[in-house]
Amino acid sequence: MLALTTYYAGIHIVIVLAAVYAQEVMGFKTQDTIILIMVVNVTAAIGAFLFGHLQDRIGSLRCIAITLVIWIAAIICAYFAVDEWLFWVAANLIGTALGGAQSAGRALVGQFTPSGRQGEFFGLWGLATKLSAIVGPLTYGAMVYLFAGDHRIALLSTLVFFIFGLALLASVDEKRGREAAKIEY
Repeated sequence: MLALTTYYAGIHIVIVLAAVYAQEVMGFKTQDTIILIMVVNVTAAIGAFLFGHLQDRIGSLRCIAITLVIWIAAIICAYFAVDEWLFWVAANLIGTALGGAQSAGRALVGQFTPSGRQGEFFGLWGLATKLSAIVGPLTYGAMVYLFAGDHRIALLSTLVFFIFGLALLASVDEKRGREAAKIEY
């Protein structure tokens, strides 16, 4: 749950503040931002579909790790983007990673959930994601404040959540979690 909460904080920063970043840093107009959001949603659906199939082959944990690497690449692209084309590359990477990470994260929680305790486990997962929805954007906002409105520097806080999430994910044993879910309580 700690790994999920950590990387979800980064995801929530992007979900909540992508439009602000596009307008403040990249100079997007409202129409451009609407198109951006639509494109990200389409690539998120594609990412969820592709990673859903990939999960069946390599496991949810590896899929999450791959999406976190994509998130890291996307944030680096967005950070260095001074031209729109690189920002659009970042947006498509973000969409793909968004769909894949959410799909694989839910699947992993499902695999670790003992029979009859779905409400408890998914409730805890919901609480963790709600916490990350608070921590992530607040961190970004604090960074913008501390660095006198510099959204590019604040974007690096997003990168930190993905890197730490990936590091914490490395300690998760997917096989052990599935076996523990089979134990009757």
